[in-house]
Amino acid sequence: MNLFNFSPSDLMSFYLTFFRVSIVLFLLPFFGGRSIPNLVKAALTIVLTLGIWPHVSFDGSLMPSSPYNIALMILGEVVLGLVLGVAVHVMFSAIQTGGNFIGVQMGFSMVNVLDPVTGVNEAVTAHFLYMTAILVFLCLNGHLYLMSAMIESFKYIPPGQIFISSKLTTQIMTISRDLFILAVKVASPIIASIFVVDLALALISKMAPQMNVLMLGFPLKIMVGFFFLSMVFSVLGLYVSEYVTTMPALLLNIIKAGSPPPPLIGN
Repeated sequence: MNLFNFSPSDLMSFYLTFFRVSIVLFLLPFFGGRSIPNLVKAALTIVLTLGIWPHVSFDGSLMPSSPYNIALMILGEVVLGLVLGVAVHVMFSAIQTGGNFIGVQMGFSMVNVLDPVTGVNEAVTAHFLYMTAILVFLCLNGHLYLMSAMIESFKYIPPGQIFISSKLTTQIMTISRDLFILAVKVASPIIASIFVVDLALALISKMAPQMNVLMLGFPLKIMVGFFFLSMVFSVLGLYVSEYVTTMPALLLNIIKAGSPPPPLIGN
């Protein structure tokens, strides 16, 4: 295509591709994080749009003619970005939830830090596990799978025409259910070890009432918690690796479930 002689159809096609890339990319994990400046996000969006537009794009005739229809199209793109984002955010939310469980058990529930990605206060152990999961996710090229899923959406979902079917809703609910299961799996080694420590301290308080169990228990829980936290990292890497391996098929199934049904052909 001649970059200095756009036809109206090519220009509309570029706009449609830019809308899909910008909206979906800003709602995905890592790319849409608050720690990345908006100027960097905008530059990345333009570069990606220019890179994929000659190969994967929408026809310019799909651009709505009225402002009302354009707003509906943008709303549909936002819903698509939210659906794809939820499918990946669940894993990181589960890890953060497990980190909060660990923080409560270790006595770190009052030691909170501001997460620059989500903008909320969370336990320091939750933030630590979250950053570790992000690093493992990037090392396994999870961000490339996210961009690949975004490109696949061009083949199945026209601009702003995501179809909220019962199959899509069921998949999202199933993914959300797995959040609590993964959180318990991540935190279970430390929860079990701290429970044993509490049980031992309870027995000590009965056998030696003059001993200050509270002063003894706080550093003991921290020591035991850090010991088992070092073992959680290998388990965490396995869970993130397993999720990244299944993520392409998962996102593709979600995209296919959200594709509009074929038009009915009259007899």
